[in-house]
Amino acid sequence: MEDRKIQEENRKIRFLRFLVDLSIASIQQDDFSPTEALRVVEDVKRAVCNLFPGKEETFELIYRPRFLRVIHERFGSISSDKASL
Repeated sequence: MEDRKIQEENRKIRFLRFLVDLSIASIQQDDFSPTEALRVVEDVKRAVCNLFPGKEETFELIYRPRFLRVIHERFGSISSDKASL
């Protein structure tokens, strides 16, 4: 039973990595506006919170800065009110 829980957790982590990597690649390469790119970040955050309930703060500490760095590299500076959608 414990092995099954570990396997499930590992599956969720692999999916999270895939989702984040795919979303970052989309922001970098697709024809998104800055607002659409920020919407992608919020969509990923919702998915993360569904996979890992109660881990919103972890997303904010680890993944949001990574996404914002990519968005800044692509679009330049964005206003702070948009960055906190």
